[in-house]
Amino acid sequence: MTTVAALKQEPAPIRACTVSRDVQNFDLVIEDMEAEYGEAWGDLTFNDAMLFLSQPDAVTLECVAIALDDKDEADLARVSELIKQAKALGIKVILIAEEVSPIILHQMLRLGADDFVPYPLPEGALHEAIERTRQPAPVALAEAPAPAPEPMTGASPTFKAKGDRDGVVLPVHGLAGGAGATTFAVNLAWELATVAKKDGPRVCLLDLDFQTGSVATYLDLSRREAILDILSDASAVDSDAFIQSLQTFNDKLHVFTAPAEMLPLDIIGPEDMDRLITMAKTNFDFVVIDMPKTVVPWTETVLHQAHVYFALVELDMRSAQNALRFIRALKAEELPFEKLRYALNRAPKFTDLSGKARAKRMAESLGIDIELMLPDGTRQVTQANDHGLPLAETAAKNSLRREIQKLAKSLHDLNKAAEAGKA
Repeated sequence: MTTVAALKQEPAPIRACTVSRDVQNFDLVIEDMEAEYGEAWGDLTFNDAMLFLSQPDAVTLECVAIALDDKDEADLARVSELIKQAKALGIKVILIAEEVSPIILHQMLRLGADDFVPYPLPEGALHEAIERTRQPAPVALAEAPAPAPEPMTGASPTFKAKGDRDGVVLPVHGLAGGAGATTFAVNLAWELATVAKKDGPRVCLLDLDFQTGSVATYLDLSRREAILDILSDASAVDSDAFIQSLQTFNDKLHVFTAPAEMLPLDIIGPEDMDRLITMAKTNFDFVVIDMPKTVVPWTETVLHQAHVYFALVELDMRSAQNALRFIRALKAEELPFEKLRYALNRAPKFTDLSGKARAKRMAESLGIDIELMLPDGTRQVTQANDHGLPLAETAAKNSLRREIQKLAKSLHDLNKAAEAGKA
């Protein structure tokens, strides 16, 4: 009888399920779910999941992993309803996102999703997310000390404008679309802001691409109306108003985002741009500027204010031709082109002798020195940008992040040495 009873045992209850348009598009999820749950998990489409959650068997679920890609962005209503239905049953929800825009991802999190992981899945990421959902909610005790406040993102700076600093101005200019200028500017600013554990430099990041600037997206910040007010009447803005228009990222980096609406690049003139940068550098130790690709009347102003002007290129003909035109324009106007420091993004690897030879020929033909060789950060760069975080927060060992980190430390050390020389 025991043997017969064993043969008739009910199958183990389903403890988790994945929900996707087609789970075969997320083969790494299948592997990780099998490793985590063995046979006690299932795969459902969105329609089947809605039906299953309305049945009594759904009470055994502890977790629903919803896998999305950019093709699912057109069907957000159904995904949102699924999250609400799962949360109503007390089921944890994990989002697995591949190339989903940060705005949509945050909408899903606000609806009640408990966690998210990027796809392709980093090793152990899904397991860690599942473990986090299993942690009991902390119980508040009357006698417990107040927890340390979380780093604030999006808040205004708490310090007052004193104008007691003389910051280093570091513009970043991409000489071709997709050259990685914004990624470089954002990560350089963050590395400078975190270069020292104690008494680190105060860093400001200005997004001066008033039409397509994406610093706000790369750091998951809102675009405030105050930015438009400052640009519309810059001559009347004082340092206090400028400081209050900034947003902080993780309590360390202060950001002047691009406006919410597209504006003409000449909405601000050279004199007002000079005032804006002066207000920034007299209140910060470093001012990193993400420049528009277009040369505008106030580009000259920024160049004169700059200590070093980073020009990013790639190893292709368009970058070479644009660099040549840029150099000619600066020389024709007798501008300080010697401030330019060229950085080659997606530079050839050490063993790529052919690529290194091409880079050398490109530099020689332009009559320039390529002083920064930035390695290809691969897909991790796009994922970090989409999730609104610097590389240091999502892929600390990434080769591009390490190169930018070395540059930030070098700039910080040089600045400290210069300050010591003045003392």
